[in-house]
Amino acid sequence: MRSSYLFTSESVSEGHPDKVADQISDAIVDLFLSKDPEARVACETMTTTNRVVLAGEIRGQGIMDPDGNWAPGVREEIEQAVRDTVKRIGYEQDGFHWDRFDFANHLHPQSAHIAQGVDAGENKEEGAGDQGIMFGFACDETPDLMPATLDYSHKILMEMSKDRHSGAAPFLEPDAKSQVTLRFEDGKPAKATAIVVSTQHKPGYDKGEKQAELHAYVKDVVARVMPQRLLGNETVYHINPTGSFEIGGPDGDAGVTGRKIIVDTYGGAAPHGGGAFSGKDPTKVDRSAAYAARYLAKNIVAAGLAKRCTIQLAYAIGVSEPLSLYVDTHGTGTIGDDAIEAAIGSIGKLGRLTPRGIRTHLGLNKPIYGATAAYGHFGRRSEGDHFPWERVDLVDDLKQAIAA
Repeated sequence: MRSSYLFTSESVSEGHPDKVADQISDAIVDLFLSKDPEARVACETMTTTNRVVLAGEIRGQGIMDPDGNWAPGVREEIEQAVRDTVKRIGYEQDGFHWDRFDFANHLHPQSAHIAQGVDAGENKEEGAGDQGIMFGFACDETPDLMPATLDYSHKILMEMSKDRHSGAAPFLEPDAKSQVTLRFEDGKPAKATAIVVSTQHKPGYDKGEKQAELHAYVKDVVARVMPQRLLGNETVYHINPTGSFEIGGPDGDAGVTGRKIIVDTYGGAAPHGGGAFSGKDPTKVDRSAAYAARYLAKNIVAAGLAKRCTIQLAYAIGVSEPLSLYVDTHGTGTIGDDAIEAAIGSIGKLGRLTPRGIRTHLGLNKPIYGATAAYGHFGRRSEGDHFPWERVDLVDDLKQAIAA
């Protein structure tokens, strides 16, 4: 790996049309898991001008029977959850209003052929919900063991969102994007060379004194969330570089679930297996195994076994145990990568990294996913246990396994 280079990551706000779709899909996951912790959910959302459409496959007690008949009141609960999500985000615009958009629900029963491969049987452990590869990553660039470019991109938009909701920045509207470019020296963040922020705004904030107010506000937010040592004369700001940004969100661009997978993970600093997270219950290893891989990578870095760690897992649909486990510490490990792989395999509490083992250890069969659907699934903290894969409670287990 080069020691000196420029690297860039981007983030998008909760009002970005794709993120609106992600949050709606995860609101449905949470609703169904609150009714049945073993519910099966694959919910896709499409948003556009004053319209929200749901589609996908579901199964669960108290939700829908195998013939596609809804339990009493559930259809109404679904629509309410969708509208509440859009209201919380803050859309009350002519082109997209939480109380006025047209809503269509096309969810239907899960395929029996998928169910027979996933469900546990008398002589069969529960299998993975699909084939695929999943990656986890951690590095020591930030206290949350995340890539710095992505961490700061998220934090800029999170601070702006907080100010918008509190009324401290009443000129902001929900849709926004950020991008941070850092110059690395000796593999460490040295300076921010470019910061891009495009934010939807109230009318009039695209020229004159109001535009200057918006630009000054964004620079103040950046100064609040980024270390001062990274900012200086070298930093170039691009704030709403196209000029006006009044029309945004689903009114400005259609959104669909699962289209911001790099924003959701590591900002391009690590590989991605290709599977999205939102809208999927935790039997889908696209989601749960990616969380497990992050959990392992973070604990490896937290244990001081490496400064940088990538983990890959692979699964086959209907097969319980992973087909492969791969560890790469990018030359920063204190021991061999094969020794770390062996240590992971010896930790019994991980349940051999089967789908059920992952869900049981991390407690994933809970309605915790709404909080994950904007500003990234990793490097996050919350008052509730919404991000159990961010715990560093495997450090001692890893050290003991390596010493054995």
